[in-house]
Amino acid sequence: MSLYGVIPFAHHLLERVITHGDTVVDATAGNGHDTAILAEQVGASGCVVSFDIQPEAIQNTRDRLKSGQLAERVELIGDSHAYIGDIFRAKRYTPPKAAIFNLGYLPGSNKTVTTSSESTIAAITQLLDLMPSKGLIALVIYHGHEEGKKERDALLSFTSSLDQEFFLVARYEFSNRKNHPPFLLALEKL
Repeated sequence: MSLYGVIPFAHHLLERVITHGDTVVDATAGNGHDTAILAEQVGASGCVVSFDIQPEAIQNTRDRLKSGQLAERVELIGDSHAYIGDIFRAKRYTPPKAAIFNLGYLPGSNKTVTTSSESTIAAITQLLDLMPSKGLIALVIYHGHEEGKKERDALLSFTSSLDQEFFLVARYEFSNRKNHPPFLLALEKL
């Protein structure tokens, strides 16, 4: 296949923005895949601030980072991404250059624990305020479950209302795939 998958395309977009030494956010640590990729992109002088509310996700991410010798580049936060602004201010982190969200539930875990539109929109709003110009947020939206459909609809409504003078919003998806394939919303701060 010549086209990028949704997650590889999100990583490609982030790679174009992130440089060594940057601070970035993984808003949904999950099993640590995105956190590890971001840790490689920011280099030894950068920092990934990685959030998840589930202790299992934090441990999975910690284990992945240790095996890849990337743990020193990452701050793991066992809390909701809805508190990104408070945490960045309290810990005096450098403003984030980029962020990724893999929405839905932790693969291989309890499917009733999911991200929600309220916390996700709160996090996005705070990130857009914190980020410098040309900052990028990648939202991978899984909507094959009931909460995912609600979150999808709320995010589409929220992002389409962002002022085009200050933000660009793009959507990337495979429109002929069955069973509610995930899609990407990419938000760039101008």
